[in-house]
Amino acid sequence: MAIVVKKKGEEDKVASGLRKIMSEDPTVDFFTNEETREMVLSGLGEQHLDVVLAKLKSKFGVEIGLKVPKVAYRETIRKSCQVQGRHKKQSGGSGQFGDVWIRFEPHAGEELIFETEVVGGSVPKNYFPAVEKGLQEAILKGPLAGYPVVGLKAVLYDGSYHPVDSNDMAFRTAAKIAYKNGMAQASPVILEPIGELKVYIPDAYLGDIMGDVTKRRGRVLGMGAADEPKMQELVAEVPMAEMGDFSTMLRSVTAGRGYFTLSFARYEDAPANVAAKVIEDAKAEAED
Repeated sequence: MAIVVKKKGEEDKVASGLRKIMSEDPTVDFFTNEETREMVLSGLGEQHLDVVLAKLKSKFGVEIGLKVPKVAYRETIRKSCQVQGRHKKQSGGSGQFGDVWIRFEPHAGEELIFETEVVGGSVPKNYFPAVEKGLQEAILKGPLAGYPVVGLKAVLYDGSYHPVDSNDMAFRTAAKIAYKNGMAQASPVILEPIGELKVYIPDAYLGDIMGDVTKRRGRVLGMGAADEPKMQELVAEVPMAEMGDFSTMLRSVTAGRGYFTLSFARYEDAPANVAAKVIEDAKAEAED
């Protein structure tokens, strides 16, 4: 669960207290998610986390709340486009000038692929690394909801430079302008993380859990007898965003006898209604 610090400025105190609790109880884990910038606390279940919260309050004098952690979405493109990024600034003395033409294409991997097809020296080779660096910085924020962009190939194929005013900074800026222009034209989409779910439940509750997984937009991949007597294993793929209260439901339905594992599998295009909600939430958060 994500941590909500009740009093502003007590983040360090909370972190210090949790580290001490972790040294006493190795089943407690605490870390900061660098992407979502949330402090995340995990344990053996809700009751276990309630005990941790009580210890924090009694031993270290800090109060925290818990909420479902944010989901690490991604963005990508579905179309190719060719765009210009031109940066020109003149303010006394030498100015800044960088001009690039970049072709953006989708690709199957996650990392940014940067290639060059420049001929005739329209962009000198010594500026190629600056263009790539500008793009690497730009893809940290996608055009739809500000999530990192994956599956992007960028080909620098033309441009121009000024013998005096061109420099690395100018070409980094030009690359970012091209990125901003290109993303809008390349059919950007939101990707949601899909997890592989393995649930272990008593025979009698298999149908109930299958129904719940389906309601969570899950796809059942298989089922069968588990290694334990009178227990079933259910394997499915489920959007991670739908799993926030799954442990509570499972404990309630199976009277505490069911358990599960959930691990990241891959990213998939989010359905239109889900993508719209992600974009809406991102805009609302930016306005706060």
